[in-house]
Amino acid sequence: MAYVIGEDCIACGTCISECPMEAISEGDIYKIDPDLCTECGTCASVCPNEAISLP
Repeated sequence: MAYVIGEDCIACGTCISECPMEAISEGDIYKIDPDLCTECGTCASVCPNEAISLP
C-alpha cells in the first residue's frame, strides 16, 4: 500500500527531492504514484507538515 499525501500538503517541494523512486508529482497538492511508491517512508519523514502517511 503506497503512501498518500493529504490535504495538509503545502506544496513546499521537500518530499520530491527526497523520493528515491521519483514517485511524487507536483500540483496544488502533491500526489504519489502508487505504482512507483515502495513504501520506504522517506517522504513522510521529511514532510514539515506531516501531510504524508500510509492510508
